[in-house]
Amino acid sequence: MGLSVLHSRAREGIRSPAVIVEVHAGSGLPALSIVGLPELAVKESRDRVRGAIINGRFSFPAGRVTINLAPADLPKEGGRFDLPIAIGILAASGQVRADQLPHLELLGELALTGALRPVSAVLPAALAAREAGRALVLPRANADEAALVEGLDILPAEHLLEVCAHLNGEAVIAPHSAPPSHRARPQYPDLAEVRGQEHAKRALEIAAAGGHSLLLIGPPGTGKSMLANRLPGILPTLADDEALEVAAIRSVSGQSELDPARFRERPFRAPHHTASGVALVGGGSTPRPGEISLAHLGVLFLDELPEFDRRVLEVLREPMESGRIHISRAARQAEFPARFQLVAAMNPCPCGYLGDAQGRCRCTADQVARYRGRISGPLLDRIDLQLEVPRLPAERLTAAPASGAAATETSAAVRARVEQARATQLGRAGCTNATLDTAALERHCTPDAQGRELLTQAMRRLALSGRAYHRILKVARTIADLAECEAITVAHLGEAIGYRRLDRGGAEPGPQTKSH
Repeated sequence: MGLSVLHSRAREGIRSPAVIVEVHAGSGLPALSIVGLPELAVKESRDRVRGAIINGRFSFPAGRVTINLAPADLPKEGGRFDLPIAIGILAASGQVRADQLPHLELLGELALTGALRPVSAVLPAALAAREAGRALVLPRANADEAALVEGLDILPAEHLLEVCAHLNGEAVIAPHSAPPSHRARPQYPDLAEVRGQEHAKRALEIAAAGGHSLLLIGPPGTGKSMLANRLPGILPTLADDEALEVAAIRSVSGQSELDPARFRERPFRAPHHTASGVALVGGGSTPRPGEISLAHLGVLFLDELPEFDRRVLEVLREPMESGRIHISRAARQAEFPARFQLVAAMNPCPCGYLGDAQGRCRCTADQVARYRGRISGPLLDRIDLQLEVPRLPAERLTAAPASGAAATETSAAVRARVEQARATQLGRAGCTNATLDTAALERHCTPDAQGRELLTQAMRRLALSGRAYHRILKVARTIADLAECEAITVAHLGEAIGYRRLDRGGAEPGPQTKSH
């Protein structure tokens, strides 16, 4: 009888803190105890481990077995510790060799037959194992996900016996390599598929270039959702570290299996308007990321914006500014990144046809005001670009697609300009224009005398807030970057002011719809 020490990983937000699994097999009445703040699923591992060891034709120690999961104050959950506990018992009882254990980290849930079942949140554990300089032993079903981390030795197994044979030198497990699909360029819907709406496409390009939030206002069926779906396709491709961060959030969410073929795809999340505040920000007894974190470095699309509960929308305000979300529960706290691009869409009125040329709207001015009042002023103030998406004439929709120079630009052509503008911003300030702080704003976004006069008039006539003033400057800086201009001109500022649609007031109801 003896003592064995192994390495494993817990889960805590998108982190994977180290856990040392200490197993002592001693004399005494037969018993197995697990200490170190284990939750119910971890306590139940004693039965899974016992069955796997016996069915693997090994001997389960007849004396007292004590398992310590250190550190003792870190909660341990799930079946991820089954494999290290089983190997620890076999090593402590002298049935497998322990000389390789200091260089390995082990994860995996055991079936009673000894088969290894996949576990969640593998990618953060793989990143941490690489930093620690150890190889990772895990279920084969998790191997492709872990292989997204370059420079890590991954030893996949399908059964407890394979791991034991590897440790005893009887049959070495071949290292797993990354699937070739994780290097493929993501495929998105193309912007060329959207007919007309050149003004909205221009706003979409500005939003992509500077990382700005966007609100599309228009009747049903004008292409608002189509435009929003095509924003990820004109954003720059994710860098390796960004893609790993996005994948790590997806890995710990537990909502669906991480697809390595979509490794470099920017997230596009579109929660239904009945979603709760917890669904957006995350939560639960064990904190998990919500929609705003799942949209990290991607797009959060809120269709039918006024239909969302107002209290739900208010939770967006802080993460839109900070880029992070903090979740606190009685016993657990977690922090998740949330640098998302907000794209929202709404109708101009409750019926959706305000300003329609055919006069179909019957909404009164009070109804329109109440409808738009569901969105708070502070939230609207944080949306950089607000514009109308009007209904296209029938002739434009039914016309044959243009070709040659008159054809609509593809997403690839727009993305090239966006990448150039992003490179300019990163080289100048180290961040996108949307995230410039006050000091950087004064250094890089100062207008000339004519521009200051235009801004002064706009602030007086539109009653703009200080935040709206700063956001106009940021949008104007992006417009100048797209035009490859060093200075911000009156033309850039004028276009930026034009995108403050709701600051200028909406279209009034027609004479037949006015309230009396």
